[in-house]
Amino acid sequence: MLGLLRRITQEVTAAQSLPAALDIIVRRVRRAMRAEVCSIYLVDPNSQDYILMATRGLNSEVAGQASLKPDEGLVSLVGRRAEPVNLEDAHSHPSFHYLKGTGEERYQSFLGVPIIHHRQVLGVLVVQHEDKRRFDEGEEAFLITLSAQLAGVIAHAEATGAMTSLNSNAKPEGDLRYKGIAGSSGVAIAKAIVVYPPADLNVIPDRKVDDIEAELSAFNAALLAVRKDIKKAGNRLSKHLSSDEKALFDVYLKMLDDNALAYEIEQKIRGGNWAQGALREVIQFHISHFDRMDDPYLRERASDLRDLGRRILSHLQENAPNLADRFSESAIIVGEELTASMLGEVPLDKIKGLVSVMGSGNSHVAILARAMGIPTVMGALDLPYTQLENVDMIIDGYQGQVFTYPSDTLIESFQQIVDEEKALEEEYLTLKDLPCETCDGHRLSLFVNTGLSADIWRSLDRGAEGIGLYRTEVPFMVRERFPTEAEQVAIYRQQLEGFAPAPVTVRTLDIGGDKALPYFPINEENPFLGWRGIRVTLDHLEIFLAQIRAMIKASSGLHNLKILLPMISNVAEVEDALALVRRAYAEIKEEGYDVKMPEVGVMIEVPAAVYQVKQLASLVDFMSVGSNDLTQYLLAVDRNNPRVADLYNSFHPAVLRALLNIVIEAQHESISLSVCGEMAGDPMGAILLMAMGYDILSMSATSLPKVKAVIRNITEEQAQLMLEQVISLAHADAVVQTMNRLMREANIERLVRPSKSKSSK
Repeated sequence: MLGLLRRITQEVTAAQSLPAALDIIVRRVRRAMRAEVCSIYLVDPNSQDYILMATRGLNSEVAGQASLKPDEGLVSLVGRRAEPVNLEDAHSHPSFHYLKGTGEERYQSFLGVPIIHHRQVLGVLVVQHEDKRRFDEGEEAFLITLSAQLAGVIAHAEATGAMTSLNSNAKPEGDLRYKGIAGSSGVAIAKAIVVYPPADLNVIPDRKVDDIEAELSAFNAALLAVRKDIKKAGNRLSKHLSSDEKALFDVYLKMLDDNALAYEIEQKIRGGNWAQGALREVIQFHISHFDRMDDPYLRERASDLRDLGRRILSHLQENAPNLADRFSESAIIVGEELTASMLGEVPLDKIKGLVSVMGSGNSHVAILARAMGIPTVMGALDLPYTQLENVDMIIDGYQGQVFTYPSDTLIESFQQIVDEEKALEEEYLTLKDLPCETCDGHRLSLFVNTGLSADIWRSLDRGAEGIGLYRTEVPFMVRERFPTEAEQVAIYRQQLEGFAPAPVTVRTLDIGGDKALPYFPINEENPFLGWRGIRVTLDHLEIFLAQIRAMIKASSGLHNLKILLPMISNVAEVEDALALVRRAYAEIKEEGYDVKMPEVGVMIEVPAAVYQVKQLASLVDFMSVGSNDLTQYLLAVDRNNPRVADLYNSFHPAVLRALLNIVIEAQHESISLSVCGEMAGDPMGAILLMAMGYDILSMSATSLPKVKAVIRNITEEQAQLMLEQVISLAHADAVVQTMNRLMREANIERLVRPSKSKSSK
C-alpha cells in the first residue's frame, strides 16, 4: 500500500499540468480501489462552487463545466464538514443532488473525502459504485491518506500555475499575488533574477535565451567533458574493481552516448530554454519514469541518471558567467533557499529586494536583510520561482507579499509607498544625534547587534549607543578552520575600538541549531534541543578559553568589554563559565596586559532560564533576553520552518507574560536588563518592552532610527497604558490589532510604515 501511495504521488508531482495531474489521480485511484467511478471536484475560489475537474467513470465531457453550489449535494456536504462521507445508498441521503449531464444516476454507493491544505478545503475526492455497498475502513483510510499527500501538490498547482507546460508561451495574467512571511520591511519594484546553489538540478530555473547556438555548443562541450571524466575515473579504478563493478561506468557512458537523451535536451534548447534548464527538464522527466517502475533495479537507474545530470550541470556551470555579471541593473533576488554566501556574490548596491521560497522571518538571511535594510519576503512556498527569471515583480516586505507581472496601476500604487519610505528615512536622519527619550523624559538606550566589521560604521552612522550583541560565530563561519587566538584578538579589537568608550557586548560562540561550522559539523535529529551554545563550548574548554582570552586581550586599554553567555539553562553552567573567565583574566593580567575584569551576563532564551532569573541574577552583572529563541522555545515552533512560521509570533500572550515576568523577578537584583532579539527592533515591540521596564534594546542598525522616532513621539505613560491594554489579551492577533489601533490613535503609526502600505493587505 505504501509503495502504491508513493508511486501515485510521484506521478502526480511529475505531471506537466494540473489537468494531467488530476487525470492521473482519478485514473490510478479508480484502478487501485477497483471502483467504477473516481472524480475530483475543486473549489472555485471566487464562487466557492465545487467544480467537477476530472473523472473516470462519469461523462468526462462535462469536466470543467459541471458544478455544485456550496450548499448543494453530497460533495459540498463533505466540504462543509471537512470529513469523509461514506454511504451505502447515496440516493436516499437528504443532501443527494443529481449533477446533470454526468451520468451518475446509476451509481449507488458513495465515498467522498476532503482535500485539505493548511486548514482550507481545496476540493473533494470521490469514488462510487453501481451496487449498494459501504466502502470498508481500509478503503476509506487509503483515500484519506492519498488525499492528504496530494493536497499540497494541488494547492501549489492551483495557487501558482507552476505545473503548466514549461514550454508554454502564454504570458500569465497580471497582478498575480503570492503570500509569504514578512522578512524585512520595505517595498521593492524591479525585475527578478533567480539564483540557485551549484550542481543542484532541482532548483535550476527556466531562462529564455536568444543565442541558441551558444547554448547548444555549451551543452555539447559539457557532454564531452563528462565522457572524459567518467573514462578517466573508470581507468583509474579499474585495477580495484570487478568486471561487474566496472560495468557501472559503461552504463554512464551508454547513457551519454544515447542519442535520444542528448537529442531531447537539444530540442528543449532549440525551443528557447537555456542549456541548464533544458537539462533539468529532460533529466527530471526520465527520473520520474524510473521512480515509478516496480522493478527495484530499474528504479535504481534513476539515481544514476540524477548523478549524470549533476555532472553535466557542474560542467555547464563552470563556464557560466559569474552571478555578479548578471546584475547589470538593480534587481530582486529570488531563490528556493537564499543563503548569506549567495548574497555575498552580488554587489549590495544591485540588490533591491529578496524573496526566498524557504525560510522564515527569523532565518539568518532575513536577519541579514534587516541589518542591510533590504525589503524581504520569506517562506513564499507557492511561488513558481523557476519561471520568474527577468519577470517584473513587486515585493511588499511589510505584509509579506509578492506580486508578479504587476499592472501599471499596481506599480504606481507601490511607487507611492517607496516615495513615502524615502521621506521617512530623511526624517529619521535628523534624529541621529538626539537621545532616545520619551516626551515625558524617560531615557531608553538603543544598542545594535553586529557580526561584521561593516556593521560598525553603519551603526555609528545611525546613532547607536553601544553594541548589545556581537555575534562571534560570524567570523568563525566564514573560515575553513577555527580562528587562532591572535586572529580573534584582531577581530574583537575592531569592534571594541570602533565603539570605545561605549560598551560592547561580545557573545561567546553560539553554534548548533541552525548555525553550523563547515569544519565542525554537528549532526543531530533535533538540533535546537541538542548540543548548542554554551553546551558546546563548555565541552570544549580549548575553544572557550581561547575565545575568552582573545576577548579580554582585545579590551586592553579600552575597558569596554562585556561578555555574554548563550543558551543558559541552569546555574551550574554559569558557575563553570565564570570560573573559566576569572582564570583567563588572571592569566592575562599576569602577562602584563592593561585589562579589567569584564562584566559577564547571561542570555535568557530558554524557558528554564525564565524561571531561574533570581538565582542567575545573583551570579552575573547583566541579563539579555534573546527574544527569537525564547519565542521559539515557548511556542515549540521552529522559526525556520515555513509550514509553522505563522505560529511564530513574539506578541503571543505567553511570550509577553514571560518577558514581563523576567523584569518582575529581576527588579530587586540591581542588574541591567536588555533585549537583543528581533522584537527589540520592532517599534511595536520596543514600546511594550520599554513599558515593561527593560533598560536597553539592541537591534539591527537599520531598525534603530525607526524605533528612536517612535519612542521620541510618545510618553512613558502612553506606553504603560498600551501594555496594560494588551497584556491580558488571549490572542496574538488581538495584541497586534490593539497595538496598531493604539499607535494610530497616538499618531505614531506613520513612523512605522508608510500609510499606503496598509491598503495592500
